[in-house]
Amino acid sequence: MTENQADLPNIVSRDEWLASRKGLLAREKEATRARDALRAERRALPMVEIEKEYTFEGPDGTATLADLFEGRRQLIVQHFMFDPEWDDGCPSCTYALDDLGHLPHLHEKDTSFAVISRAPLTKIEPYKQRRGWTVPWYSSFGSDFNYDFHVTLDEAVTPVQYNYRDKAGHERAGTPWFTRGEQPGYSVFLRDGGRIFHTYSTFARGVELLNPTTQFLDLTPLGRQEG
Repeated sequence: MTENQADLPNIVSRDEWLASRKGLLAREKEATRARDALRAERRALPMVEIEKEYTFEGPDGTATLADLFEGRRQLIVQHFMFDPEWDDGCPSCTYALDDLGHLPHLHEKDTSFAVISRAPLTKIEPYKQRRGWTVPWYSSFGSDFNYDFHVTLDEAVTPVQYNYRDKAGHERAGTPWFTRGEQPGYSVFLRDGGRIFHTYSTFARGVELLNPTTQFLDLTPLGRQEG
């Protein structure tokens, strides 16, 4: 018996495999239909107008939230964990940004993508260069943006809320690490003329679906090979 063979799937004939595969396919189709319905519900989610004036620091100077759209109608923001005291960005957020697709494909659909972190630009730019990234990345240092979108958690600034659960809820759920510090997430914005709306945010395990590597690994028998 080879190493770890006991953890591998059963070995069967092609006919037995095909029968099992067809059974799984039926459940996959059910999940696909459920996902399609969920996506339609997500697109129809009510939106909230952004009335606060946020400013960020980018390589070309000060930028507003409207500037991050780069003239397009939609904007996706990656809330990248990078505390001002850190010298490097979060490893998991780094992994996700390494996996980011070809941005012109988003641009063709009138959608921009930007990364926002609370670290100052003097730390963001060297890290970005070391990673070889060209994606637009802005610093929200000194603004309320991270606190308002609940990706920097500090009770002294605003009540804790992460992944739509307050501090007490996280303590009951056994997830106290979601009550302080920097947290990951993605937010989506829509521009209608001169008005900007927040339409969606996802956090915690919701970010997994946006990572191609994990989705590919989920197709394999060994999976993600993590705890």
